[in-house]
Amino acid sequence: MSAFKTPAYLRRGQWVARTWLALGFAFLYLPILALVVYSFNQSPLPTVWGGFTLQWFGKLANDTEILEGLWLSLRIAFFTACAAVVLGTLAALALVKYKRFGGRTLMVGMINAPLVMPEVIVGLSLLLMLVSMQRWMGFPERGMVTIWMGHLLVGLAYATVVIQARLQGLNPSLEEAALNLGARPMQVFFLVTLPMIAQSLASAFLLTFTLSLDDVVLSAFLSGPGSTTLPLVIFSRARLGVDPSVNAVATVVIAVVALAVIGGSYALARAERRKLQEMAQAAKG
Repeated sequence: MSAFKTPAYLRRGQWVARTWLALGFAFLYLPILALVVYSFNQSPLPTVWGGFTLQWFGKLANDTEILEGLWLSLRIAFFTACAAVVLGTLAALALVKYKRFGGRTLMVGMINAPLVMPEVIVGLSLLLMLVSMQRWMGFPERGMVTIWMGHLLVGLAYATVVIQARLQGLNPSLEEAALNLGARPMQVFFLVTLPMIAQSLASAFLLTFTLSLDDVVLSAFLSGPGSTTLPLVIFSRARLGVDPSVNAVATVVIAVVALAVIGGSYALARAERRKLQEMAQAAKG
């Protein structure tokens, strides 16, 4: 019998699909690659190549505005991701484990609202609320805490959606078996449920960390004197003409994020392989 040959129309479709995929990746990543390349540009003009140099990275070490903005952005992003994962886990558990309770529809709507609401509207509403609170109570002053509150509002929605999707795919018989063996509900959560949703927690953490790190709109509404995040610093400098030092700090951030994503992906893949091996050994034994 002759080997099966792929029809011509399928081959053409595969070629077109691969071409569009390549164009999509080029559209997404070529600007980033150009930014990285021009961060080593000797010319002070960001779009004119003048030779290879590392001088902008050296000047970056003395640029206190960028360094302070980066440190503030990293702190806000870390605390936002931690709080979003904790609160998102609690919200997802409530929505998955309890199908009916008072206010469930309202809760679902309030969680999903930041996903579809324009960020300008969210930032303006938070600003008006904070101004009213400050008039009545004298707290809070606009700064790191208010930026964190705004980022947490959006990050909580994303974290809840990610974790809820994983919880809905879990096999409830595993938790029921643990309860039948005498485990308490809290033990079931920490020893059974939490390990099974660990990957979704890591994904939610990385997603909310990234969203917070590069947010401009909410930070612009909620920031105050002495609390300028890195995206705001870059945005303010871009209006006057991008300095090559901005390319340098962007390259550093890209490198750090890329290493973190690669390391996190490797750790998650290794944990998944270990879990599959343990399950296979348990099935044999």
